[in-house]
Amino acid sequence: MSSLNIDTATAHTAKAIAVFDIDGVIRDVSGSYRRAVADTVEHFTAAAYRPTAEDIDQLKSEGCWNNDWQASQELIYRYFETQGQTRSQLALSYDELVDFFQRRYRGADLENPDQWDGYISQEAILAEQVYFAQLSHDQVAWGFFSGATQGSASYILERRIGLRQPVLVAMEDAPGKPDPTGLLKTVTLIEQQGILPGLPVVYAGDTVADMQTVQAAQAQKGDRRWLAVGILPPHVQHAADYAATYRQKLQAAGAAIVLENITQLTARLIHQLI
Repeated sequence: MSSLNIDTATAHTAKAIAVFDIDGVIRDVSGSYRRAVADTVEHFTAAAYRPTAEDIDQLKSEGCWNNDWQASQELIYRYFETQGQTRSQLALSYDELVDFFQRRYRGADLENPDQWDGYISQEAILAEQVYFAQLSHDQVAWGFFSGATQGSASYILERRIGLRQPVLVAMEDAPGKPDPTGLLKTVTLIEQQGILPGLPVVYAGDTVADMQTVQAAQAQKGDRRWLAVGILPPHVQHAADYAATYRQKLQAAGAAIVLENITQLTARLIHQLI
């Protein structure tokens, strides 16, 4: 896969840009990031509270907890508040929390991807290289904007899927969602590959914050069309009622359409949406 996300000979004829969130969209994080959240909260509450998937979803539905380290911290704070303690009373070290989380997620060696044997090594991939190659062939340029760290996101995109230097804006590169800065930056990087400016942008994500990010981008850069596409993450699809409720939350937050798998977002559907 070329580092250019669309063939250079047809770059000037691209008709749309697709930007993808990663967690819950490109990879299943129910047994990795979310498991690490639960482990972290359980550890720092001395095993008094382990959040369920529904607890984590409820927090994320507020639209401001895309960062899983901060989400873990917030769940810990809220638990102790139910026990009559204030946040100022707690001696909770954020750095220690992050370190514990990362050792569960990445493994004992935090810096060497070749040695990562934590939860990240077990993540199911939800889109293969051929999917992105087909988008390029069908004149859709693409890239990634994720709240994951650069290391984690690159591990999945390059090592697990086999993409070569894809456009990626990660946690270290932009403010957290729903701030649209990262999405706007991703689009700019894609356009720098020779794509015509001003093309419609589709952003696919699995959280309320993802949908709100698109609305914020539209408000800031209304000279082009922005569309939010909701993706139901795998963990919500085990129960029809829960999936329906999750779908409704994404739609209420601005999703133009909600799909069950990212590979349903074909170039044909993208062209229909725009």
